[in-house]
Amino acid sequence: MHDLVKCALQNLTRKRSRSLLTILSIGVSVASVVLISSIGTMGTQMVNQEINSLGIGALTVSVDGMAKSSIALKKEHLDFLRSQPGVEDAVPILAEKGTVEMKNCSFDGMVWGIDAGANQIFHLDLQFGRLLREADITSAQKVCLVEETLAQEIYHRDNIVGKTMRITLDGKQETFEVIGVVASGGNLLQGIIGEYVPSFIYLPYSCMQTTSTNAGFDQIAIQLEEGTEVEGFAQRIRTQLDEREGRTGAFATQNIAQQKDKLNHIMSLVSGILAVIAGISIVVAGLGIMTVMLASVGERTREIGIKKSIGATKGNIVQEFLVEALALSCIGSIAGTLAGLGIAWVGCALGKIDFSFDGKMIQAVFLFAVANGLVFGVYPSVKAANLDPVEALRHQA
Repeated sequence: MHDLVKCALQNLTRKRSRSLLTILSIGVSVASVVLISSIGTMGTQMVNQEINSLGIGALTVSVDGMAKSSIALKKEHLDFLRSQPGVEDAVPILAEKGTVEMKNCSFDGMVWGIDAGANQIFHLDLQFGRLLREADITSAQKVCLVEETLAQEIYHRDNIVGKTMRITLDGKQETFEVIGVVASGGNLLQGIIGEYVPSFIYLPYSCMQTTSTNAGFDQIAIQLEEGTEVEGFAQRIRTQLDEREGRTGAFATQNIAQQKDKLNHIMSLVSGILAVIAGISIVVAGLGIMTVMLASVGERTREIGIKKSIGATKGNIVQEFLVEALALSCIGSIAGTLAGLGIAWVGCALGKIDFSFDGKMIQAVFLFAVANGLVFGVYPSVKAANLDPVEALRHQA
């Protein structure tokens, strides 16, 4: 085997330019698939992080759209849910798009009414100041939390604790004091679709109820204890809430984790389709290997005739050419894999993004490229092995 590899490498170096171009074509095709796969993996990871940072519990409870006119989520519903076994925490949520005025700037913002301790579900990462306290909720204090991106846009610095802003909800304007700055949720989403993901502002839900016309809650977010079966819990809660109201189908639940899984599936499907499209270039590169090997058979016809005349079998000739095809495939695949990962790493370093890749996908791409080279090397190998030694010697005579 050692002699076969040595002989194959020697034959490839006879036409270095041709061999390098073939290796380059394989490398480029493999690099493109590896790069797309890595981008898909990192994209899914980033979107998951951004969705988590937007503030989502494991389960949300809301009034069904058909029953909203006669039923509203209230404090008694919140207390009932908090008392249920398997519930780690439950917080009320009010959400409304409002007009925000700050330092002579006016813009639309997403205003959230939350409870003290909501950071366990909303993943509020405090940077400056403090979070909402129970006293802020009970006394409906006109205080708020803002995101770092908003502070940077208005004041060009992160810490704006103590500043005030005017928020208009349902036509009623109130002045609020900034008591805390939290890490921005949805940086990626805001950067891509900022028109639909505005800056987030967090108020005590009691204060928001007095400022707007909404006396109830839009939703109640529930954080379940680890190991709790979400779907079964959701079904039980809907039934119990319906019984309390004496109605059927009055409440709805949404499993946020399940929605995130669906999104991950869609992203994986899109990444897979793009990888398959890019993988076509690997097949094209395999045709290049076949072309090079056929050209090599034509140039080495007399050499093949001499080898067969002194005892070389068809199997020996097939092995020799297959090893050459394997060498081209392996060198090109290794170079392409390293190049694809290298480009992805450089891009992550420049964009300050965590670098990651799917090892199983990379391995599959590598093996496919190598196998593809071998498959396209079979025909030239068999053609060389079937040459008649007398005709082969005469061809070069």
